[in-house]
Amino acid sequence: MPTYEYHCKDCGYTFEINSSIAEKEKKEKEGSLACESCGSPKVEQLFGGFSIVSGEYLKSSGSSGGSCGCGGEGCC
Repeated sequence: MPTYEYHCKDCGYTFEINSSIAEKEKKEKEGSLACESCGSPKVEQLFGGFSIVSGEYLKSSGSSGGSCGCGGEGCC
């Protein structure tokens, strides 16, 4: 289940919720999403960077001559 991070515009508290996309969108539309600290509805979603690493991706990128110069022998 995705984790979403929010920041309260009133008290400055930052919190996370674990929710499906549909549940998150429903709460935002209804206005029922509120700060866990002060209860204010004035919250904004924070967006941060993330990366996803997959063994299959590394194998497929390495087999075509990896970026480390190993020739795709599985070292990268």
